[in-house]
Amino acid sequence: MKRKTFICAALIAAFGVTGITGCGDKGSAPAAGEKIRIAMVVKSLGNGFFDAAHTGAKEAAAQLKDVEIIYTGPTTPSAEGQIEIVNSLISQKVNAIVISANDPNALVPIAKKAMQRGIKVVSFDSGLAQEGRLMQLNPSNAELIARKQLQMAADSIGGEGEIAILSASAQATNQNIWIEQMKAELKKPDFAKLKLVTVTYGDDQSDKSYREAIGLLRSYPNLKAIIAPTTVGIVAASKAVVDENVVGKVFVTGLGLPSEMAGHVKSGAVKEFAIWNPIDLGYAATYAAYDFVKGAPDAKAGGKIAAGRMGSIAIDAKGEAAMAEPFTYNRDNVDQFAKIF
Repeated sequence: MKRKTFICAALIAAFGVTGITGCGDKGSAPAAGEKIRIAMVVKSLGNGFFDAAHTGAKEAAAQLKDVEIIYTGPTTPSAEGQIEIVNSLISQKVNAIVISANDPNALVPIAKKAMQRGIKVVSFDSGLAQEGRLMQLNPSNAELIARKQLQMAADSIGGEGEIAILSASAQATNQNIWIEQMKAELKKPDFAKLKLVTVTYGDDQSDKSYREAIGLLRSYPNLKAIIAPTTVGIVAASKAVVDENVVGKVFVTGLGLPSEMAGHVKSGAVKEFAIWNPIDLGYAATYAAYDFVKGAPDAKAGGKIAAGRMGSIAIDAKGEAAMAEPFTYNRDNVDQFAKIF
């Protein structure tokens, strides 16, 4: 073994994969005149939220000029599918991977492998565990997201009654954080009259989410609201409310896309819902990956990234950053935003 290779291997074994200059695979660095290749790995293809994030990534690439976006993901949301894709991207020697993880821990070994090869790994939306990435870009703050969803549910049902949560997969990092925060908020006086009867999971699949929503409506006759902190789940739950003829009796709220939710707002199944702009999220995540590839001095834990029109985004000591608080959509503005995403 050559001396430099031996030293690098020893350093990586001792200190992990970050912060070791000159020990990555040089094939991951762009050659002069070549574009920086940033792969966006989403939870699953065909999801409107991530399609919008892809739009933002392409906008950032156009502004940065020397960036190529590779948009990919499994056909169904699974950690195994994402692991296979990341392994392929390592072979392709991309410069950066921006990923919304289906499982925070299962993807860590392959993410570490990518970083050992010099590939910059940034997670967004649903994060990787800290040791598997350089930075996690959260769309908002967990407390604000949780409180916003509970407040919309309370406003929809007059402040009291039974509620249920229809989430994505049981392993989804962001969903679980928001649900735990909602449970904490429910203990506060503001939401004392709301009763959480159950949490169920649709695995971010339309058919399963719809069946789970039907199950909620039939199992809990006094249910007044379903909170779905997932763009797939909120659409499925809204359809279930219409199909079960309980519009006006049970209301749906949570996180959704205006283009997918406009009809459900008009049907009366939904009074209001919220979401950050996924276009902005994909845009900012792409800028973050670019900053890491270019070796920007502040692109590190405790520093900040320069995210184009999104401004400067601070990174905390754990390598996490928050973009913005969720925005509320209702009958007054949903058509306007449905034209955008």
